[in-house]
Amino acid sequence: MAQDIATTAAQDAPAAENAIIVTGSRIKQDPANSALPLEVIRAADLGREGISNPEQLISFLSSNGNGADNLASNSDVVSGAQRGTNGLSAANLRGQGSSSTLVLLNGRRVAAHGLQGSAVDVNQIPMAAIDRVEILKDGASAIYGTDAVGGVINFITKKDFTGISLAGFTDFTEAGDATIYRVSGTAGWGKLDEQGFNVMASVSYADSGILFGRDRDFVNGNQPNRGLSIDTRGTPIATAFPINPTGSGVGITQGGTLLGATNQCSSGSVAAGTCVYNPNYLANSPGFTIPGTTTAPLGGVNPLDLPGGAGCESVDGGMAYDAVLWSNPTAALACAWDTGRAATLQQPLKTLTYYGRATANLGGGHQVFAEITGSDATSHKIFSHNQYSANNTSLPIAYPRNALTQAPYDQVYNSIVAVLPGVAVNYGKPIAFRWRCIACGPREYTTDTTTLRTALGIEGPLFGDWEYRGGASIAQSQATSVLGSGYHYRGVFTSTAQATASGIPGAATGKADPRAPTAPGASAPGIVGLFNSGILNPFSVEQTPEAMAALEAVSARGVKLYGGKYKVRQVDFSASGSLFEMPAGAVQLAVGADYRKETYSFDGSTAAIAGASDIFNAAFDNANALAEVARDVKAAYAEVLVPVLDVLEVSGAIRVDDYSGFGSTVNPKFTAKFQPVDWVMLRGSYGTGFRVPNFNQIFNGVTISPNPGNTLVDPTTCAGGVVSSTPGCAAITPESISGGNRELGPETSEQYTLGIVLKPMPRISLSADYWSIAVDNVIGSITIPQLLANINAFPDRIERTNGVITSVDLRTGNFGSRRTRGIDFSARAGVDALGGAVSLGFDGTLLLEKKEKLLPNLPYSDLRGVFSLAGDLGLKWKHNAWISYNKDGFGLTFSQIYRGGYANQALPGSAARPDYNPRVKPYIIHNLSVSQKVAERFQLTLGVKNVFNVDPPFAITYDSNTGAGSSWEPRVADPRGRSFTVAAEVRF
Repeated sequence: MAQDIATTAAQDAPAAENAIIVTGSRIKQDPANSALPLEVIRAADLGREGISNPEQLISFLSSNGNGADNLASNSDVVSGAQRGTNGLSAANLRGQGSSSTLVLLNGRRVAAHGLQGSAVDVNQIPMAAIDRVEILKDGASAIYGTDAVGGVINFITKKDFTGISLAGFTDFTEAGDATIYRVSGTAGWGKLDEQGFNVMASVSYADSGILFGRDRDFVNGNQPNRGLSIDTRGTPIATAFPINPTGSGVGITQGGTLLGATNQCSSGSVAAGTCVYNPNYLANSPGFTIPGTTTAPLGGVNPLDLPGGAGCESVDGGMAYDAVLWSNPTAALACAWDTGRAATLQQPLKTLTYYGRATANLGGGHQVFAEITGSDATSHKIFSHNQYSANNTSLPIAYPRNALTQAPYDQVYNSIVAVLPGVAVNYGKPIAFRWRCIACGPREYTTDTTTLRTALGIEGPLFGDWEYRGGASIAQSQATSVLGSGYHYRGVFTSTAQATASGIPGAATGKADPRAPTAPGASAPGIVGLFNSGILNPFSVEQTPEAMAALEAVSARGVKLYGGKYKVRQVDFSASGSLFEMPAGAVQLAVGADYRKETYSFDGSTAAIAGASDIFNAAFDNANALAEVARDVKAAYAEVLVPVLDVLEVSGAIRVDDYSGFGSTVNPKFTAKFQPVDWVMLRGSYGTGFRVPNFNQIFNGVTISPNPGNTLVDPTTCAGGVVSSTPGCAAITPESISGGNRELGPETSEQYTLGIVLKPMPRISLSADYWSIAVDNVIGSITIPQLLANINAFPDRIERTNGVITSVDLRTGNFGSRRTRGIDFSARAGVDALGGAVSLGFDGTLLLEKKEKLLPNLPYSDLRGVFSLAGDLGLKWKHNAWISYNKDGFGLTFSQIYRGGYANQALPGSAARPDYNPRVKPYIIHNLSVSQKVAERFQLTLGVKNVFNVDPPFAITYDSNTGAGSSWEPRVADPRGRSFTVAAEVRF
């Protein structure tokens, strides 16, 4: 499909006639004989593969990494920096991260996504107006400045379109769901070469339908024989738990609960050096052990999992809790629930994009243009329902026995007491529980993102063959996320700080918050009031109409979660031309300068301030709210191309960037091309690069968190590293400081490539390019154990009081190093056959090395072909291959997409399971398309994606820390299965 421009046609035409500005250089060159490893994809190529949006294009590229950069990878619970990726699809060339791939539109920067402020959302690109996409698979900081570490993707629009084009596209699955639609129109008037002007406009609307995990059988977290089961006991039919009594005025369990307390010893007795048995701890008495064992079921009891119960699997997504896999024998009577089935595999996304351009010849070869592009996108991130786990402070909930609940309460009690007779002493006491509230609806974030970019430019001749180019642009992206379904006001104070900030007399942690809405019939505010009144029945999936109305009354739907805005203003000017002649040709020079101003703001939510009523489990981010921050970037660059010999050409570029707040950085790049004969070319490059920290990494708010543990020691005074009575080995409990770091420096990189291009026949070409990227001063964070293990390297991050470590600084820093090496392969062949033309193509990437280390004195960790819960998944081998036949407007293409296997994740007990696969199988699918053009005005393309309906291979991607993940890898595979595409275009 794609083309490596150094391996394709235009071999017979003179180089000067084909010279153009290509991505990665400011000097006009013949793209068919360039030293740059550049791949070009045209609009017609996208249609043959059924690619309808930029996200699909990025995923298709074998040179792109496998990070959590698409909507499917961010559709579940996320943590850390990924919280700002709502609605974001990004590029990740060479697996260097979305912030290390530069995305351009017509050679100029576009705004980063408004929420995150670091990576460009590629779905804002106006695909209907795109003529081609150039992918530079090499670093380019010497040309473009920051971010161009992994490479550059340049979306280039049509420049001289005339007439009217109307197009429609649909991609519908065999299962009849997750349909993708796109309609577009493009109109242009005026021929530059005849009338001296051209005006064109394009608009496109796309709609991607929703696809849930429950809609695909391969999404199945209940595969214990393969080592996968879900570690959650929050289930649609609640799991009952013991809990200690609450304090006065907190909840309804001051007198205890049905399953008793969790403390074996009475309060105060342990401190006195003895253990006086707690009468409310049922395990101190007979009748409260898991049948056949001596273990008390302190890890939960689910009525479905008891003898005579309906079974955990009787509920959609339910499964018996795998107490052996998770090494938790006290939970053998609990159920679990498959959270992955509730997540979206394809997020619903509606996108409107538009593009307009006006170009005019001013005479004398001078040309001026103005363009505008923008987008408006709405995405819905929908994932697992909220889990409510009773505690005796911030969520004091229980199921009471009252007139409303008597019958269902007794049913639950009878099922439990038949197996655990010890609970009889607590009959009538409320039942504490852990519950997945299906009736509440799945959690949902709705994100609206708007982008706008305007640009003006002028270009023309100066003297001789010298030309100039100048331009100015303003681009911005603004995004806001609001809560959808699944979120409700809690109804109690969650902390002393919140209670104090409320100003309400008598407010305290766990007590009712009168500012939260109170539903009709509830005895207290918020969802806590619904539970403690018995309006909600956690031991039933179905709820009464009154309960549903009550949930709506305390819903937080529509509350703002957070929002952000990123804006970039840029002015640039460059000139290029010949300096002097040498025997092998003219020495060419390009010089230029640009100025850029970037601004970013991130606002939190008034619903998350200390004085506001709490919304349960809403991932607000007020700690990182930023008023507008800005930085100025001034840069100057030069590039020279020297034809040393007829067979040898070298070029050098250098760029100086001056960042407000950082100072200056200088980055060179050198390329060479050696072509001893027409059909052999050797090419290579060397350069340095950099990436400045994004605004969040610098300016995020500082959070101080207490350390509740007692297992840490000062490594400078305790050689054994274990808490003991040995002098110097007393436990330390330092506070931790996290957040942004205004002293951050840029990441620095060094990269080089070495390649060969062979053209043994006019329609046959082969290329191989070895590449290496070394990144140092990697921006990241550090944990307390890592900091203490390397304490001598970070004396400024340790604070002591009277010689005791009392505070540790975990803020973002320039810590680690990353090394990545690989080889890109490309092949093209064509032959006349069957009355037409047959062509074959192949693009593949072999990953030779991928390793990282956090600190200079630590060894590297090998990440090549190894599963990781976050970041980029380094596949050893990826390729795309295709064969096409074309004759008289008819086209037929059959293609293969191959993504190699890798080492599987192992949960605590996975490796011991009989069907556990230590390696994930390769993901291999095939696509087919057929097209027919009629009289140059109408073209119809029909396609089948994933012809053999191959499911994603089984992979353990579940993360017990967040509850996200399942049995497949969204960073590698497409979950939709076999689908059918129809594309039609008519031109007037």
